[in-house]
Amino acid sequence: MKWGDSRRDHDPILGIWPSYSSLRGRWDMRELVPTEDGGVRWRDRRIPDERGHVKMDVYADRGTAISAAEGLNLQLAAALAARPMPEADRISLTLKVRKALQARQRLDAEEALMLAEAVRRHRDTPRQSLVDLKLHAEAEPLREALARELETYPYLWIALIGERVWPVVLYRDADNLWSKPYPASEKSAVTAMRARIANGFNFHHAQHWGQVKAKIRAELLPRANQLLQLASVQRMLAEALARGERVLVSNGIVFWYEPDGQVGWIVKATTSDKGEDGSTLWREGTILSTNHGRLVVLPYVKDNGELVRGHTKNGPGDGRAKPRHADHYVEIPFHELKGDLMIGLFGELPYE
Repeated sequence: MKWGDSRRDHDPILGIWPSYSSLRGRWDMRELVPTEDGGVRWRDRRIPDERGHVKMDVYADRGTAISAAEGLNLQLAAALAARPMPEADRISLTLKVRKALQARQRLDAEEALMLAEAVRRHRDTPRQSLVDLKLHAEAEPLREALARELETYPYLWIALIGERVWPVVLYRDADNLWSKPYPASEKSAVTAMRARIANGFNFHHAQHWGQVKAKIRAELLPRANQLLQLASVQRMLAEALARGERVLVSNGIVFWYEPDGQVGWIVKATTSDKGEDGSTLWREGTILSTNHGRLVVLPYVKDNGELVRGHTKNGPGDGRAKPRHADHYVEIPFHELKGDLMIGLFGELPYE
């Protein structure tokens, strides 16, 4: 098919973001387009090749894909801002685009952080040697490929092998025997990729993915508290405080500066990356803290455009959060850390 022959080739593009294809072992770019009812939707991104034909927009690695998306998204945002349309419609569409992009970006950053921590937790887990692996006879040709996978992820109970050519999945039983290979489907390939995170935190890969990630978030908080003891993190927080930044947010973790009582920097958690009605975060918003709750609800924008100020609270079963005196109410903006910084903090720090 020639580029331009399809109606979709002429649709306005509002944003792009890569999505990992577990079955194909690559990053497929997705694009955000408007719908007839004023909404937005994601679809596979197609681009012209050097001969003017249509091809999929794919990347071999995450970094290159994200860099390409971030660069083009700046141009697409400028194009939307300059588009001739009623201002109310432009504001509404801009919010919807921001919401859709944030959801993709935060999901990607959160899972990358969880994967980094899963691998870190098993740095000292014994690795089986190539010859000691127990395999079904039909899986014997995959011995070396499986050993490479287990060198990085020694805790796996399901492994995806040959992500780029005829992928198959292997399963480990209670006797540490790996099964015969089964042709990978979209579902089993995704399950195997999620196992790299879930199994690393001692969760079964078949458990509900949303529930597993909620439990992992809770497990990451003590790890985040440990970061406060690192000299490099203390330096980062001191520099932030000197700039007047007292709330730093990254992937569900909040570094919060508490001046009252000489408490200093502490770690809190965000309740979600969205409001209760699924609304997008309001990055320019503020947080009004009237209590000492352990959870931070970040500011968000409702679908109708209403801006909701952030606040602090306790979680279910915590009881009421200890209130602040009215003279000590705190209204402060928050600053978002880049996800790759948090991934670095959870792993080895090159400047330590």
